[in-house]
Amino acid sequence: MALSGIQIFKMMPKKNCGECGVPTCLAFAMNLAAGKAELAQCPYVSDDAKEKLASASAPPIRTVVIGVGESAVKAGGETVLYRHEKTFNNPTALGCLISTTENDESVNAKIKAFQELRFERVGLILKPELIAVKDAGDGARFAQIAKKASDAGAALVLISDIAANMKAALAEVGKNRPLIYAATEANLDEYSALALEFNCPLVVKADKVGDVAKLSAKLTEKGHKDIVLDSGKKSMAEQLRDQVMIRRLALEKLYRPLGFPTIVFPCEMADNPVDEVIAAGTFVSKYGGIAILSDLRGEVVFPLLLQRLNIFTDPQRPMTTEQGIYPINNPSENSPVLITSNFSLTYFIVSGEIESSRVPSWLLVLNTDGLSVLTAWAAGKFVGDAIGPFVKKSGIEEKSKLKKLIIPGAAAIISGDLEEELPEWQIAIGPREGAHIPAYLRQNFVQ
Repeated sequence: MALSGIQIFKMMPKKNCGECGVPTCLAFAMNLAAGKAELAQCPYVSDDAKEKLASASAPPIRTVVIGVGESAVKAGGETVLYRHEKTFNNPTALGCLISTTENDESVNAKIKAFQELRFERVGLILKPELIAVKDAGDGARFAQIAKKASDAGAALVLISDIAANMKAALAEVGKNRPLIYAATEANLDEYSALALEFNCPLVVKADKVGDVAKLSAKLTEKGHKDIVLDSGKKSMAEQLRDQVMIRRLALEKLYRPLGFPTIVFPCEMADNPVDEVIAAGTFVSKYGGIAILSDLRGEVVFPLLLQRLNIFTDPQRPMTTEQGIYPINNPSENSPVLITSNFSLTYFIVSGEIESSRVPSWLLVLNTDGLSVLTAWAAGKFVGDAIGPFVKKSGIEEKSKLKKLIIPGAAAIISGDLEEELPEWQIAIGPREGAHIPAYLRQNFVQ
């Protein structure tokens, strides 16, 4: 039975050393209770406490890392069924499938697409993370494509039913910690040995959730910790049922054999791109840890990346931009100064419009705790007595001798207060809409 944070805290060393990554033992105990930390992070917990807490404090769904360095991908680590309860932690990793039956032109095109598909959204770079290489019996080509995909910066899923071919590919890319697919009832011992030898995560596959649980329990007994679950390549409806069942049993019943991330193959659930992207979107929402597509095309990947961003953004914490001064279009001391809030979407809309105007400008970003301009004004965070001191302390007066501050038109009501706070500055009221910023700047600041 799960223990509460207070129950766990009573068994903590109470040193408040911070070596676990949080400042106090109480905070660490609360993280353990929520499944957001592991007992091994505390270097001072007693052996007696370890024995009592080991099973109770383990996260309900283990975080599994695929790949190394900048290519590493995390799957799992989830603690809730619904995003609004707290947040989802590790976004569904997206990748494409390359078979050894494909010619070099097709292989190179998919790897090129993997490298080039990059989309900027609210300051983040959205991109696919994985390439799954499927062996059709040619071990040498399997290893060759795996090496090429790994060199391109992809985290790998290696798919083969032939243990010898899998070992040959691991000899090439095993140091990069690919995900081995898949251990079944028939090959469990062979693939378990390969995963342990190369220290790689391993997929366990069966046709029923109950059988998946039995196999993962056997792997756990063999010493495996990094396991990924596959309940079989079924229809979208059947796979959705399995995903919900696995998540519920792992979180609500703390059923350890299913406490791992999952992998799904939308590429094998549809025979056309539209149905495939619908299937992939379904499992981004519920509850695929890894989703493999047949190909990477912008019109397919971008909607999925955007959906993933929306779902895996913490609903309790707005996305923010760091407070400070942002030069746009190489401004000088005669360039105007604009100001906005630090809500990321607001910042990137405003900065993008300023950039498109090609008018050299300074953009001030005020910390409003992630609120948009109007909401921040209503909350008393985007007002004269907050903006005035910020402008004085920001250092902008040393950069802009023009001393003309442009405020959002939606916050025109604060202009009088700002004139009192900043008597040496000229306060101008800008457009209400970001789309009108380029015309406003070109009309007023281009001679």
